[in-house]
Amino acid sequence: MRWENLAEQPVRPGSDAALFGADAVVTRTVDTPEFRGITFHEIRARSIVNRVPGASRMPFTWTVNPYRGCSHACVYCFARKTHSYLDLDTGLGFDSQIVVKTNAPDLLRRELGGPRWRGGHIAMGTNVDCYQRAEGRYRLMPGIIEALRDHANPFSILTKGTLILRDLDLLTEAAAVTDVGVSVSVGFTDRELWRTVEPGTPAPERRLDVIRALAERGIDCGVLMAPVIPYLGDHPDQLRATVRAIAEAGATSVTPLVLHLRPGAREWYFQWLTEHHPHLVPHYERLYASGAYAPKSYQRHITGQVHELAREYGIGPARSGAARRIRPEREVPSAAAEPEQLTLL
Repeated sequence: MRWENLAEQPVRPGSDAALFGADAVVTRTVDTPEFRGITFHEIRARSIVNRVPGASRMPFTWTVNPYRGCSHACVYCFARKTHSYLDLDTGLGFDSQIVVKTNAPDLLRRELGGPRWRGGHIAMGTNVDCYQRAEGRYRLMPGIIEALRDHANPFSILTKGTLILRDLDLLTEAAAVTDVGVSVSVGFTDRELWRTVEPGTPAPERRLDVIRALAERGIDCGVLMAPVIPYLGDHPDQLRATVRAIAEAGATSVTPLVLHLRPGAREWYFQWLTEHHPHLVPHYERLYASGAYAPKSYQRHITGQVHELAREYGIGPARSGAARRIRPEREVPSAAAEPEQLTLL
């Protein structure tokens, strides 16, 4: 497996660039019910703050990803391709071979304190979920949030995981000194669809419970309604049921995103589609004939329906790239409310 782009120490000239010794990567299997069938590859990464490529459609510049691979096992996950960079399988391997950057909190603290860091917004959960099951074992996010809090660095988290509730106190503390955005991903509320396309995630109603719990703590939470799955989750009645449930949970916004199928995800999704809904394969081949994204006309149609429903239920779309500020529960001293920003040299 190719670890040289992740490991703390670079590959020595003349060594095998495809493999690292056991001192660089520690592989563990844990024989407990919640982790059965999952292998963890523990590494010490040499960097943790990643710059998003300029051609990306993402509305942010910097990300932190403490894990690679994801036990949520969403069949459509666009991040599957990244496993191939490590010579790992993008199908079942992506779901069960989890790379853990065990030094992520300490490394982030060091990078945030470096002279070249300018305090940009950092997005988390945008590649794989930082609150997937592995986080229950490795507990990397508390240290990551503490580092961001201590440097008053703005950040946002997108998750399908209920484990984020463990860190509510830390999120509230961070929000007292910087902008913090929290979004939960709920693409649909159909339980049968959930069981087959997102088998490792908490059920949609559990994610809605997360939104309720955040609201009770005064934490605004938006919903990324993603993915809206063509022919399986895009009927007007399904869209209405999902938006209504999101509104009733207390979400402050809902932003729809139609399923996109990048290389790596596309092959795995079509394999799943052939097994579970073979009659839909020709329809998908036409819909995604031009690439990873459905036609813009279809995307606009879905977006228009969801936005209309959101207005009906009293919520709206999120502003692109905006962090939703958590309302601190107590008065914050002015010195903490206006932290000194880090500058370049």
